[in-house]
Amino acid sequence: MPKNKAVFSDYLSLVKFSHTLFALPFAFIGFFLAIKTTSSSFDVKLLLLVIACMVFARSAAMAFNRYLDRNIDASNPRTANVREIPRGVISANNALWFVIINVFLFITSSWFINTMCFYLSPLALLVILGYSYTKRFTPLCHFVLGVGLALAPIGAYLAITAQFHFLPVLFSFLVLCWVSGFDIIYALQDEEFDREQKLYSIPVLLGKKKALRLSVGLHFLTAIGIILAGILGHFGALYYIGATLFITLLFYQHTLVKPNDLSKVNLAFFTSNGIASVVYSIFVTLDLYLN
Repeated sequence: MPKNKAVFSDYLSLVKFSHTLFALPFAFIGFFLAIKTTSSSFDVKLLLLVIACMVFARSAAMAFNRYLDRNIDASNPRTANVREIPRGVISANNALWFVIINVFLFITSSWFINTMCFYLSPLALLVILGYSYTKRFTPLCHFVLGVGLALAPIGAYLAITAQFHFLPVLFSFLVLCWVSGFDIIYALQDEEFDREQKLYSIPVLLGKKKALRLSVGLHFLTAIGIILAGILGHFGALYYIGATLFITLLFYQHTLVKPNDLSKVNLAFFTSNGIASVVYSIFVTLDLYLN
């Protein structure tokens, strides 16, 4: 049972609300790309609904992950005294109710966007909630997380057009590679614990050195995707400035993390990637409207 009554800030901490910065900028890219390429009019209400869907979906996914992993987190020295459920700040039942509420709000928000988004909302939930089970049976769990966040640009594009297009799919591909790569870096911290608990991850499967090499490879594919998106989308100079900054930060994080030194994992995982996604989305949007 919780030691104290949970407050709103505890739930924000439960879902690491600030980490919404990872995927939300790519939702903006998908949204503004759809407006620009289809000559649609800007709709504030629709943008707010897209943001709401992003926030509710991610909050549901994160809270469900914390609910499902509560016993694992309680056994892990890295998380036992940090995460809200093992600490007793939020009860497991309240966390589950928080998941249910956010799932309902996500589906409701999608209904007000368009029929296609509403019908696809259960599929999106299957991916983002299903991720929490994957480390129990496959080291490909990082890629499932990548797929979950990769839904952002496609979903935002569909909110405007209700049609698929190759360019937002390409942006989703680079998000998939980007997220999978940095999640592998983050998982390095728990390699020994995961092996002891018979949990699956790329570091457990390959070891730290090879896992880092795979992460570099995925980020190399991300860089290729960024360049291809610039070429196929006929972007201008502003896009390539943002792309250069993104790619620079992408590989900068690999200078911070070594197999025998994980002290800067949080700097690599949170700071570098958060800044990279925000900066890139700003330059992409500016290029769309100024090019």
